[in-house]
Amino acid sequence: MKSTDDQPVVIPRSYSKIITYQERDYHIFVSIPADPPPESGFPVIYLLDGNSVFATMTEAIRIQSRGPERTGVYPAIVVGIGYPTDGPYHPARFFDYTYEVPVSELPGNPKGAEWPQMGGAEQFLTFLEEELKPSIENYFPVDRTQQAIFGHSLGGLFVLHVLLTKPHAFQRYIAGSPSIHWNESVLLAKESQLPKLLTDDLDVHALLTIGELESDGRFLVKEKSLALVERLSSMGNGQIKASFKEFADENHSSVLPVLISQGLKFATKKTAR
Repeated sequence: MKSTDDQPVVIPRSYSKIITYQERDYHIFVSIPADPPPESGFPVIYLLDGNSVFATMTEAIRIQSRGPERTGVYPAIVVGIGYPTDGPYHPARFFDYTYEVPVSELPGNPKGAEWPQMGGAEQFLTFLEEELKPSIENYFPVDRTQQAIFGHSLGGLFVLHVLLTKPHAFQRYIAGSPSIHWNESVLLAKESQLPKLLTDDLDVHALLTIGELESDGRFLVKEKSLALVERLSSMGNGQIKASFKEFADENHSSVLPVLISQGLKFATKKTAR
């Protein structure tokens, strides 16, 4: 069917560029609503593993935000953070989304190989806060009071790292199937310091999710997520509103489209100011 007249498929109102930070290359994807921006600017969703889910999220929000009064999804800017690859994932995510922990604490690699380099979560968060977010805010009308971060699996783990160490960075945190077992000792240590960061002006919403078919008893992701939600909800004076959802009949991969649909409602929901 291919002919000389064929053209590449383009997602409307979407753009991409390569940003280099600390000698690491990131493929940044951005989609902009067709609607005129509200006076306060658009909500913005920072999406980890952008190579795998940017197109899905962009199309989902493009369709559902046409009738926000019915769908609960409002127009928003989507910023996908990926890597220079044609594949859905890149090994660099292991470094960017994790803290350095003893090899003895890591799960076994199903391929029998050593895991890629890890331990770059702090550097990656600095990139988001000091390089990427200012760049997006400089070029696009962003509502700085309605910013969300979305991650799945190791990306979900990184979302929790941000919530526990810099809760003011975003207002909405979406951690799908978070790999809590991966850096659990570090995560618990960071959590113990979180109460010191809960200022009176903090108003954060966190959503932790899992697919029903992921609950196979190996890593106890459901149990660990539920326990974390309970602990977060009991901290301070209610500055963190944490919730949990389980999606029926979905596995670790198939859960992504439904997570995106639910995540869009969570990320763009209008809140009283």
